[in-house]
Amino acid sequence: MSKKSDWPRWFLASVLLLSMATLAAADDGCKAVYGKGPDRFTLATASPGELGLLERLSTAFNREHKVSICWKKAGSGKSLGLLQARQADIIMVHAPAAEQKAVAEGWATQRTLIGANEFYLVGPREDPARIAQAESAGDAYARIAKARAKFLSRGDDSGTHKRELALWKQAGLKPVGAWYITTRDFMLATLRRANEVGGYFMTDSSTWVAEKKELPNLEVLFRGDPLLINIYHALRRPGDMESEPELKYASRFIDFVGSGEGQEIIRTYGKRLYGEPMYQDAAYARQYE
Repeated sequence: MSKKSDWPRWFLASVLLLSMATLAAADDGCKAVYGKGPDRFTLATASPGELGLLERLSTAFNREHKVSICWKKAGSGKSLGLLQARQADIIMVHAPAAEQKAVAEGWATQRTLIGANEFYLVGPREDPARIAQAESAGDAYARIAKARAKFLSRGDDSGTHKRELALWKQAGLKPVGAWYITTRDFMLATLRRANEVGGYFMTDSSTWVAEKKELPNLEVLFRGDPLLINIYHALRRPGDMESEPELKYASRFIDFVGSGEGQEIIRTYGKRLYGEPMYQDAAYARQYE
């Protein structure tokens, strides 16, 4: 058989092997794996992974440690569940009350303040609910409900969803009706849908900075309430570092993120590309704890 006729068979075999590798990665739940070292730990988070900050931190960490870091894409609620089920070694989340409960119950440790961003209330430029005139986040939410203007909720028990529910409660409201749209999707997907349908949404500032040029129908209409500051902590599952080497590297990674080098990465990340940083560091976040 000629080389020419052998080529399709070789090509199909390569495609098959690539597909098998892709399926294997999917089976272990990793959205991505950073590094190629023999030791591996698993980290669950949403926005820092989706926006590339986790990859940047992992690259810097691996200059010395040479480990594989499996990223599982999960909002704060699901990340906490993965940590409790021992399906993640580290999480990076923004759900302070749930984090404190996890530490108190003994299934999370090494809780470390790592940084912050903030929530923006974005919506259609015509602002039918007039939230740009609101005096507080609760007032903005009350105006949206009164106008029965489209509002998109992630509805996924993420840190964003938990904060949204707290703000509705502060406003003395329970949102129901066709105007209240639940997506059960991640931040970026829900933000893009808000742009499509002309609805209001509470997005984190990091996602907005990265995506705003692609959202012609939306603008930031309300921000600045201290209740909209979004504080991130890293937590690790407890265990024996001698028998579970992944925990040794997980612990070192948290220390790195809190170090001078890690904090410099966080407070400057995105500035070169977008003209402004996407996150604030732990020193900034500390004033809102």
